[in-house]
Amino acid sequence: MIRVVVADDHPIVRAGVVALLESAVDVEVVGEAVNGLEAVVLALSLRPDLVVMDLRMPGLSGAEATARIVAESTGIRVLVLTTYETDDDILLAIEAGASGYLVKAAPPEEILAGVRAVAAGQTVLAPSIASLLVQRMREDRAPVPKLSARELDVLRLVAAGNSNPEIARTLVIGEATVKTHLQHTFEKLTVTDRTRAVTRAMELGLI
Repeated sequence: MIRVVVADDHPIVRAGVVALLESAVDVEVVGEAVNGLEAVVLALSLRPDLVVMDLRMPGLSGAEATARIVAESTGIRVLVLTTYETDDDILLAIEAGASGYLVKAAPPEEILAGVRAVAAGQTVLAPSIASLLVQRMREDRAPVPKLSARELDVLRLVAAGNSNPEIARTLVIGEATVKTHLQHTFEKLTVTDRTRAVTRAMELGLI
């Protein structure tokens, strides 16, 4: 029997997850938590095999609760079950020590299979989550693009809030030239707009 604590701050959602888990003959829900702190307390006191954890809860977040459970216990595994699947959410949960990450929209049989797999010591990721992580890894491994000195000049002025005409006057070049530098910069940074070009350049330490 797989003993599970379910942590979710939405009563109706939590009840649905509990009902799904209890429909399986090999799963027993031994506790329900309404926030991250309660999830930690129940996990450490009840010592379940698995905590099914939502990410965004009041007070202690799901990722923070996961980190504490993993750090303060041995053998308790965490399966994140949430509606969120952004890069940052996924990385926070996995870095915290979660052994699985599934979305609530997944078919019931996929969620139950994930519970069994994580309880058995495996790692489970929804296909969409796995794709995001692979893409993130590729981006992290990609070499930092090289921008020319003039492209960097233009990008710094964009970051300072200057328009194309203002940039052209400052650098004493034509507006068409500014647009050409920006287009080349977009291509090198694999972005499609000025804002993302600036934030991506900052992420890469270019400006």
